[in-house]
Amino acid sequence: MKVLKPKEVSEMLNVAVITLQRWDREGKLKAFRTPTSNRRYYTLEQINEFLGESNAQGKTVIYARVSSNKQKKELEHQVEFLKEYCNSRGIIVDEVITEIGSGMNYKRKKWNKLIRESSKGEIKNIIIAYADRFVRFGYDWFENFLKEYGVNFIVVNNEKLSPQEEMVKDLMTIIHIFSCRLYGLRKYGKKVKEEFKNVEE
Repeated sequence: MKVLKPKEVSEMLNVAVITLQRWDREGKLKAFRTPTSNRRYYTLEQINEFLGESNAQGKTVIYARVSSNKQKKELEHQVEFLKEYCNSRGIIVDEVITEIGSGMNYKRKKWNKLIRESSKGEIKNIIIAYADRFVRFGYDWFENFLKEYGVNFIVVNNEKLSPQEEMVKDLMTIIHIFSCRLYGLRKYGKKVKEEFKNVEE
């Protein structure tokens, strides 16, 4: 029987220690107590059972993403890292979703399917390496939105899996888009002036 400290359990479940203390009082996840010091502790079997009950309410999914086909190796490393993370914490993964596409693209097929399943109550946990793997901008909004459907995000926060080059590329894309729009507006303005000039003549 493997004994776990509250800090270890909080990392496994991605909740604060104070949340575990509240769950203990409420009876949601009762902690054992040491006979001499009366300190809280848990067992791995107990946590696995708790996770099993949680998973019964929905799937636990790993979501990994990179921006281009050139980063396929990086995608493999991302998945491997997340699987190791889950295995080390006794988290049972039901599905691994990998996707290639920009984090600013809201038309990603697998990502949209994950959103739909989440809104139907089919997803319990979404595990990602870094917040921008899920979506480049507006992560907090999506996290709060999906929490309304009982979805829990586990963000591992592995800096190595969020390359700076990709951030720069996305920023360059934004600049390019606005440059094109600005150019379009100038061209449109010039055309309007010419049309007015023709009308006046």
